[in-house]
Amino acid sequence: MTRVAAIDCGTNSIRLLVADVDGSGRLTDLTRRLELVRLGEGVDRTGRLAPAAIERVRVALARYTEELRALGAERVRMVATSASRDAENADDFRSMVTRTLGVAPEVITGDEEARLSFTGAVRGLETPGPYLVVDIGGGSTEFVVGDSGVERAVSVDIGCVRMTERHLHGDPPTSAQIAAAEADVAATVDRALDAVGRGGGRSLIGLAGSVTTVAALALGLESYEPDRIHQARISAADVAKVTADLLGASVARRLEHPVMHPGRADVIGAGALILRVIMERTGADAVIASEHDILDGIAYSAVDVGTATS
Repeated sequence: MTRVAAIDCGTNSIRLLVADVDGSGRLTDLTRRLELVRLGEGVDRTGRLAPAAIERVRVALARYTEELRALGAERVRMVATSASRDAENADDFRSMVTRTLGVAPEVITGDEEARLSFTGAVRGLETPGPYLVVDIGGGSTEFVVGDSGVERAVSVDIGCVRMTERHLHGDPPTSAQIAAAEADVAATVDRALDAVGRGGGRSLIGLAGSVTTVAALALGLESYEPDRIHQARISAADVAKVTADLLGASVARRLEHPVMHPGRADVIGAGALILRVIMERTGADAVIASEHDILDGIAYSAVDVGTATS
């Protein structure tokens, strides 16, 4: 049994998982944490990480470091994805992480991000393969095709933060803004599907906060319940309805939903739009929402590649 800590720092959020991994590869959670820090704020426009964004990550990471040490994590792996991959000043971010955590972050490629997401998503999944796994993040979306393992993968630069900052400036966004965002997303999704193949018969698995929030809204939950969301089957019609409702609502109105995280309300319309377009372009009649994703994949991989905390 190995106790591991996995940290995933993306464009919008930083998350922690501390878990025990046994000899058969079974993962048992000890704690999961999420903080929305918006590391990628403005990166699409400026090409740089804002000092205030780096500081938000530092504060959250300091709390995570205390927790994983208190729980006795033997191995730690931190992965940083889209925003820190794109930024000109990514070295500033990496230096801060090394000082705070004591372990250097791995700024992974989009391909590795996709593979970790697939591994985390499909282990223990009751839905039969083959799968198309889509991980809708803040700055990028990963498309992975496979069954027992990854066959093809691609990462593209559409995400809920990036599309909001690029197109959806109104509160709520205008019809013209939504049309521009949809055209941008559709063209990129088509390129991604061309790269991974458009063959049918795959179960569509959706990962990350945009998907699980859409699922919670479609299910009509009065509070965010991961056990009810995980492996829930959400129809294309329900995704389309939730997307239209979100895009037609102001941020204040979105915050009235009890399942809505305050740090996600301004970008959830774009995330839902990306999911809806993916379902339209693939012809999927439903998406299976998964609460297991890249964070779980990082935890599994830490058994082999993690760094000892001592």
